[in-house]
Amino acid sequence: MARRRVAILISGRGSNMTALIEAARAKDYPADIVLVISNIAGAGGLAKAQDAGIETATVESKPFGKDREAFERKLHDVLVAHDIELVCLAGFLRLLTPWFVKQWEGRMLNIHPALLPSYRGLHTHERALADGVKIHGATVHFVVPEMDSGPIVMQGAVAVRDDDTVEILAARVLGVEHQIYPDSLQLVASGRTRLENGLCKTDASGSPDDSLISPAVI
Repeated sequence: MARRRVAILISGRGSNMTALIEAARAKDYPADIVLVISNIAGAGGLAKAQDAGIETATVESKPFGKDREAFERKLHDVLVAHDIELVCLAGFLRLLTPWFVKQWEGRMLNIHPALLPSYRGLHTHERALADGVKIHGATVHFVVPEMDSGPIVMQGAVAVRDDDTVEILAARVLGVEHQIYPDSLQLVASGRTRLENGLCKTDASGSPDDSLISPAVI
């Protein structure tokens, strides 16, 4: 099966972008990262992508002001011109309009630093610590018009410790993000996922013991 052509949309340093690029270097990986687009000129991730030999483009959102759809139409034109099949959002700091989401329905992924449907939106780690949850994590999902609400492809969890700070917890969750985003793209690009009644189904199984208990009594 031909490798799926993937574009990554970024606004900043491109941490998850780098994880996707590194995973796609494997010969048996079913996706090829062919384009990285930033909506902010000079975003740190652009140089990283160029260093990896990947074509980059900048479609600045600022000149469009509040006309979000006009910006997205230009963005969409660039994606189409590069024959993109799948889109991955990686720190792309834009709320997407229903028009753009519809163009890429079932073909656009995002990663969110929380176990959805808990903690949609911003400041997820602060909110998790404030609530005293014992398990936190990250979610890869298909993008739908409603923010952080699309069909869930994969989730990864970490135990929350009593002495965690926002920064320490965020770093641990980021490690999980770097694992589940490439794995999710692999599942989707290889055709091992399907959307049924607003849910994502897959033939992949869970972790070996299917459990994470925190805190653990030893």
